[in-house]
Amino acid sequence: MSEIYTMPGHLIRRLQQISISVFTDRMKALGHDLTAPQFATLAVLSKSPGIDQATLAGLIAHDRPTIGGVVERLEAKGLLTRRRNEKDRRAMVLDLTDTGARLLEKLLPEVRALQSEILPGLTKAEHTEFVRLAAKVAKLGNDAARAPMVLPEVAQDNT
Repeated sequence: MSEIYTMPGHLIRRLQQISISVFTDRMKALGHDLTAPQFATLAVLSKSPGIDQATLAGLIAHDRPTIGGVVERLEAKGLLTRRRNEKDRRAMVLDLTDTGARLLEKLLPEVRALQSEILPGLTKAEHTEFVRLAAKVAKLGNDAARAPMVLPEVAQDNT
Protein backbone atom coordinates (compact mmCIF):
# COMPACT_ATOMS: atom_id res chain seq x y z
CA MET A 1 0.00 0.00 0.00
CA SER A 2 1.39 3.38 -0.97
CA GLU A 3 2.24 5.96 1.65
CA ILE A 4 0.03 8.42 -0.21
CA TYR A 5 -3.09 6.78 1.26
CA THR A 6 -2.17 8.03 4.73
CA MET A 7 -1.14 11.55 3.71
CA PRO A 8 -3.54 14.25 4.96
CA GLY A 9 -3.46 16.10 1.63
CA HIS A 10 -4.55 13.04 -0.32
CA LEU A 11 -7.23 12.16 2.23
CA ILE A 12 -8.59 15.73 2.24
CA ARG A 13 -8.82 15.66 -1.57
CA ARG A 14 -10.71 12.35 -1.40
CA LEU A 15 -13.07 13.73 1.24
CA GLN A 16 -13.73 16.74 -0.99
CA GLN A 17 -14.61 14.39 -3.85
CA ILE A 18 -16.99 12.47 -1.59
CA SER A 19 -18.55 15.65 -0.25
CA ILE A 20 -19.20 17.13 -3.69
CA SER A 21 -20.54 13.83 -5.01
CA VAL A 22 -22.97 13.39 -2.11
CA PHE A 23 -24.12 17.03 -2.35
CA THR A 24 -24.53 16.96 -6.14
CA ASP A 25 -26.40 13.65 -6.11
CA ARG A 26 -28.79 14.90 -3.41
CA MET A 27 -29.51 18.14 -5.28
CA LYS A 28 -30.20 16.17 -8.47
CA ALA A 29 -32.52 13.80 -6.60
CA LEU A 30 -34.41 16.84 -5.29
CA GLY A 31 -34.67 18.26 -8.80
CA HIS A 32 -32.27 21.16 -8.28
CA ASP A 33 -29.20 22.23 -10.20
CA LEU A 34 -27.37 23.87 -7.29
CA THR A 35 -23.66 23.59 -6.48
CA ALA A 36 -22.13 23.63 -3.00
CA PRO A 37 -20.73 27.19 -3.50
CA GLN A 38 -24.17 28.34 -4.69
CA PHE A 39 -25.78 26.82 -1.59
CA ALA A 40 -23.14 28.47 0.63
CA THR A 41 -23.89 31.80 -1.05
CA LEU A 42 -27.61 31.48 -0.36
CA ALA A 43 -26.93 30.47 3.25
CA VAL A 44 -24.57 33.40 3.88
CA LEU A 45 -26.88 35.92 2.22
CA SER A 46 -29.76 34.75 4.36
CA LYS A 47 -27.78 35.76 7.47
CA SER A 48 -25.96 38.76 5.93
CA PRO A 49 -28.29 40.48 3.46
CA GLY A 50 -26.94 43.45 1.57
CA ILE A 51 -23.26 42.45 1.61
CA ASP A 52 -21.04 43.00 -1.40
CA GLN A 53 -19.41 40.30 -3.53
CA ALA A 54 -15.97 40.81 -1.98
CA THR A 55 -17.37 40.30 1.52
CA LEU A 56 -19.28 37.24 0.33
CA ALA A 57 -16.07 35.81 -1.15
CA GLY A 58 -14.34 36.19 2.22
CA LEU A 59 -17.21 34.72 4.19
CA ILE A 60 -17.26 31.50 2.17
CA ALA A 61 -13.54 31.40 1.34
CA HIS A 62 -13.77 31.58 -2.45
CA ASP A 63 -11.77 33.75 -4.80
CA ARG A 64 -13.50 36.77 -6.29
CA PRO A 65 -13.67 35.51 -9.90
CA THR A 66 -15.36 32.29 -8.74
CA ILE A 67 -17.86 34.26 -6.66
CA GLY A 68 -18.61 36.46 -9.65
CA GLY A 69 -19.67 33.40 -11.64
CA VAL A 70 -21.62 31.93 -8.73
CA VAL A 71 -23.51 35.20 -8.28
CA GLU A 72 -24.25 35.49 -12.01
CA ARG A 73 -25.70 31.97 -12.12
CA LEU A 74 -27.81 32.52 -9.00
CA GLU A 75 -29.09 35.81 -10.38
CA ALA A 76 -29.99 34.08 -13.68
CA LYS A 77 -31.94 31.48 -11.66
CA GLY A 78 -33.84 34.28 -9.91
CA LEU A 79 -32.42 33.36 -6.49
CA LEU A 80 -30.61 36.62 -5.73
CA THR A 81 -30.42 40.21 -6.87
CA ARG A 82 -27.44 42.46 -7.45
CA ARG A 83 -27.43 46.23 -7.31
CA ARG A 84 -24.79 48.92 -7.14
CA ASN A 85 -23.71 49.98 -3.68
CA GLU A 86 -24.75 53.61 -3.30
CA LYS A 87 -21.67 54.33 -1.16
CA ASP A 88 -19.19 52.56 -3.47
CA ARG A 89 -20.38 52.42 -7.08
CA ARG A 90 -17.77 49.76 -7.89
CA ALA A 91 -19.29 47.26 -5.46
CA MET A 92 -22.34 45.11 -6.04
CA VAL A 93 -24.73 44.58 -3.11
CA LEU A 94 -26.42 41.18 -2.92
CA ASP A 95 -29.77 40.06 -1.54
CA LEU A 96 -31.78 36.86 -1.70
CA THR A 97 -35.01 37.00 -3.62
CA ASP A 98 -38.13 35.53 -2.04
CA THR A 99 -37.61 32.53 -4.34
CA GLY A 100 -34.01 32.16 -3.11
CA ALA A 101 -35.09 32.36 0.53
CA ARG A 102 -37.81 29.75 0.00
CA LEU A 103 -35.40 27.42 -1.78
CA LEU A 104 -32.83 27.76 1.00
CA GLU A 105 -35.50 27.06 3.62
CA LYS A 106 -36.51 23.93 1.69
CA LEU A 107 -32.95 22.68 1.12
CA LEU A 108 -31.35 23.46 4.48
CA PRO A 109 -32.80 20.39 6.26
CA GLU A 110 -31.70 18.20 3.34
CA VAL A 111 -28.16 19.58 3.42
CA ARG A 112 -28.00 19.15 7.18
CA ALA A 113 -29.16 15.54 6.78
CA LEU A 114 -26.58 14.66 4.11
CA GLN A 115 -23.66 15.66 6.36
CA SER A 116 -23.55 12.19 7.90
CA GLU A 117 -23.34 10.69 4.39
CA ILE A 118 -20.19 12.71 3.78
CA LEU A 119 -18.59 10.98 6.79
CA PRO A 120 -20.03 7.46 6.56
CA GLY A 121 -19.36 5.01 9.34
CA LEU A 122 -18.50 7.55 12.01
CA THR A 123 -20.25 7.51 15.34
CA LYS A 124 -21.86 10.74 16.48
CA ALA A 125 -18.89 11.36 18.79
CA GLU A 126 -16.40 10.66 15.99
CA HIS A 127 -18.34 12.96 13.65
CA THR A 128 -18.26 15.74 16.26
CA GLU A 129 -14.53 15.21 16.84
CA PHE A 130 -13.81 15.18 13.10
CA VAL A 131 -15.65 18.47 12.63
CA ARG A 132 -13.85 19.98 15.64
CA LEU A 133 -10.43 18.96 14.31
CA ALA A 134 -11.21 19.97 10.72
CA ALA A 135 -12.42 23.41 11.90
CA LYS A 136 -9.25 23.82 13.98
CA VAL A 137 -6.99 22.96 11.04
CA ALA A 138 -8.98 25.20 8.68
CA LYS A 139 -8.73 28.11 11.10
CA LEU A 140 -5.01 27.66 11.79
CA GLY A 141 -4.20 27.12 8.11
CA ASN A 142 -6.40 29.95 6.82
CA ASP A 143 -3.48 32.26 6.03
CA ALA A 144 -1.99 29.64 3.70
CA ALA A 145 -5.14 29.47 1.55
CA ARG A 146 -5.32 31.11 -1.86
CA ALA A 147 -8.81 32.27 -0.89
CA PRO A 148 -8.79 32.66 2.89
CA MET A 149 -11.93 32.95 4.93
CA VAL A 150 -12.40 36.52 6.11
CA LEU A 151 -14.90 36.90 8.90
CA PRO A 152 -16.16 40.19 10.32
CA GLU A 153 -14.22 41.29 13.39
CA VAL A 154 -17.13 40.55 15.75
CA ALA A 155 -17.45 36.98 14.43
CA GLN A 156 -13.69 36.40 14.69
CA ASP A 157 -13.75 37.21 18.40
CA ASN A 158 -16.32 34.46 18.98
CA THR A 159 -14.57 31.64 17.10
